Amino acid sequence: MTNDATATETSTDNPHDAPAPACVMSFNASDPSGAGGLAGDVVTIAAMGAHALPVVTAVVLRDTAEVFDHTALDADVLVEQARSILEDVTISAWKVGFLGTAESVSAVAEVLSDYPEVPLVAYMPNLSWVDEDDQAAYLDAFRELVLPQTEVLVGSHQTLTDFLLPEWSGDRPASPRELAVAAAQHGARFVLVTSVPLPDQFLDNVLASPQGAITGEKFERFEVSFVGAGDTLSAALAALLASGSELHAAVGESLSFLDQALDAGFRPGMGNVIPDRFFWALPPAEEGAEGGPEADEGDQSPKDPRHVH
Repeated sequence: MTNDATATETSTDNPHDAPAPACVMSFNASDPSGAGGLAGDVVTIAAMGAHALPVVTAVVLRDTAEVFDHTALDADVLVEQARSILEDVTISAWKVGFLGTAESVSAVAEVLSDYPEVPLVAYMPNLSWVDEDDQAAYLDAFRELVLPQTEVLVGSHQTLTDFLLPEWSGDRPASPRELAVAAAQHGARFVLVTSVPLPDQFLDNVLASPQGAITGEKFERFEVSFVGAGDTLSAALAALLASGSELHAAVGESLSFLDQALDAGFRPGMGNVIPDRFFWALPPAEEGAEGGPEADEGDQSPKDPRHVH
């Protein structure tokens, strides 16, 4: 029999009492392809050294090529999922993806409003597959209720233009600064605009405020189509902010992470390529092997995946 003194002494050395990793609550849809949605968020947040608290907002029917339909969860069920864990666990950042319906947007926004000090990364995906009336109601609710609480709004250049500047009719594309000005009118502090077209087969990715571009990184255009890139980038950014990184550094590191995840991407089916968020955990390539990771990537420790540059 173990006496009380021994039990107490042992418990103080329990490794499970060590500080937990930063926790990120993700509101997103269940994606059976594993490309994006909650599956993509959980894997990405884990790869960045944080812990995901996934809240299911909808069930999406899709494969790696396209989305067919979705079924949204009842807003009350969504809220109960979140509040149950929020009463137990301290979170350090939010990630908001696809919420399902305008009613769910309102419900999530109410939860977010109870934690105004927690940074929110909101991702706006392309919702062209959603019924036109439902899409309009969803976007209106998102502008009115989620953007005022958003630290960084993430999305592709075309999607954010359609969302923030639907009447844009200029002869040139809207600049990241103009998108940031439009987002700020609804309360968002920054935008992270991806896939900004550049000459010579490059795409720009720019963090901007209403005052102008802040930082960014150019990617060479890949010859294949990806699915899940936006969820990967926004989840990585949320995890880095949760872990205490400054925004400027977090954006640079999350873009670097995405670039390498896309470069190591794989095609599990007949559709698009999925980012490999655990590229850094691959074993070193055989010397002289073609298509393997570079030596410095292979040498990175899987216990500290954030050091990917």
